Amino acid sequence: MGTPREIDGRNRTNDRFRTVSEMLDNGECEPTKAAVHGVLMATVAVCAAYNTAAWIKRRQTHLAINAILYTAAVWWERCHVVHHLRSCPRPSSTVSPDTKLKNAA
Repeated sequence: MGTPREIDGRNRTNDRFRTVSEMLDNGECEPTKAAVHGVLMATVAVCAAYNTAAWIKRRQTHLAINAILYTAAVWWERCHVVHHLRSCPRPSSTVSPDTKLKNAA
């Protein structure tokens, strides 16, 4: 007895979920990609601040190297965030602020 393809899931389409390869395509899920890079930027910024403070206190070479690398990573992640935000589609609404206020009353 055969199983219909819609039931076993092999050919089922679901518009709510995307595969990773689809999400990584250029122009797809850009706000999500920007958010991921934003989290990474915050993480490396904390690491850069810690290593800079530790280097000021202890003057160990590896701390200075870490501080420089983490600071460069902050800049690198910032570039990625800006790139993904610029790739976001522009809002299509052309309603002026005056129109919104007139309709509110």
